[in-house]
Amino acid sequence: MTLETTAPLHLYNTRSRSKELFEPLAPDSVKMYVCGPTVYNLVHIGNARPVVVFDTLFRLLQSRYQEVVYARNITDIDDKIMKAAKENGEPIKALTDRYTQAYQEDMAALNNLEPTIVPFATEHVGQMIAMVQKLVEAGHAYEAEGHVLFAVQSMADYGKLSNRNLADMLEGARVEVAPYKRYAGDFVLWKPSSDDEPGWPSPWGFGRPGWHLECSAMVETHLGTTIDIHGGGRDLIFPHHENEVAQSTCAHGGEDYVRFWMHNGYVNIDGEKMSKSLGNFRTVRDLLQQYKGEVIRFALLSAHYRSELDFSKELLEQSKSALDSLYGALRDSTAAAADDFDITTSAGYLALCDDLNTPLAVSELHRLAKALNKREGNEPAIKGEMLALGKLLGLLQQRPDEWFQSGVGASSLGEAEIEALIEERKQAKANKDFARSDEIRDELKAAGVILEDSKQGTTWRRN
Repeated sequence: MTLETTAPLHLYNTRSRSKELFEPLAPDSVKMYVCGPTVYNLVHIGNARPVVVFDTLFRLLQSRYQEVVYARNITDIDDKIMKAAKENGEPIKALTDRYTQAYQEDMAALNNLEPTIVPFATEHVGQMIAMVQKLVEAGHAYEAEGHVLFAVQSMADYGKLSNRNLADMLEGARVEVAPYKRYAGDFVLWKPSSDDEPGWPSPWGFGRPGWHLECSAMVETHLGTTIDIHGGGRDLIFPHHENEVAQSTCAHGGEDYVRFWMHNGYVNIDGEKMSKSLGNFRTVRDLLQQYKGEVIRFALLSAHYRSELDFSKELLEQSKSALDSLYGALRDSTAAAADDFDITTSAGYLALCDDLNTPLAVSELHRLAKALNKREGNEPAIKGEMLALGKLLGLLQQRPDEWFQSGVGASSLGEAEIEALIEERKQAKANKDFARSDEIRDELKAAGVILEDSKQGTTWRRN
């Protein structure tokens, strides 16, 4: 049974190129799949954006439905992985284990919930082989020189997701041209492996799966033949998601594969598209050495998910300042937050139900904080609404004192030392020793500790 809420949920469907009313295939259950990383290196901020976007959607769906099954895969077999392991002189599994752990740590640091299911590609090779066999038997795939390829011309509406015809797809696309293909746009389902490459026995010889096949098999295994939502970055629409549609639809007799396709926009760095050639990749791991994970998450939610996001130091500093302001309002309010606030009636919730409008939801957080600061209205209800909306966004889940007294590269001064210096400063001011008072303030500031004086006393935060 759908949880009680009067707000309809509208999501933009890439397939129809319009916002549609979302209702799951089964009334009490939502099935969602999001493409995860290929684990051969540390993930960059562009990889983090879909994780934060669809984590926010996951939280919203959980507020509406009894069951939400969310799968986000790990691609642990790929030519890029093989190349990186060879260059490092290490086993593939050692490399993929290390970067899988780093990815999971980095995503947790951005306040992302753990998905319901985290399938690994290498654990689903049997299901991949079975899907290829179905496609061959149905006339949608063929074997050529140890490869098995999907015949795109065998599918009448191939290209419907990306809205391209076959000729358009071959121009400037990531399509491998090979002499063994019947048609240049045919894509690999299975490829041969040499003796020194990873592979598995199959009806077509020792080999390994193609990238597109992996997600189709993992979706089928864990979520079924038709799912409600499939997400990822805009760069995946073609060829990856287009080819997923082809494989899964044709392997299941034309059955609909995904009802709602959702794609987030690109991340630009300081106004330029992030690319290896420009050398402007920013890894999440590096950013976490300079900013709290919640600051990075706030920055990623500051633009609508379908828009391009200009990621910069200025944006991060603005996000930090905004969070300081929000946490400050919570800290300065002495009222206990109402724990029974119905978030589904709030303006912030309605914003999220309108195709995940996070900028509008964030503006509601600021409005609520302003009301708290001015002591306007019912403080417990305002505070309860602010915390409930923050939870949906993956924000404001720390205690305010924890927020202000923890930091990135925090000073070596412990809390007891800081409190002792504050007490000494208080005594110095009482003794009219203002030189010592200022000296202590400067000493703490140099150590990354900022003092804030008010009528209620002195509080501190790490910068």
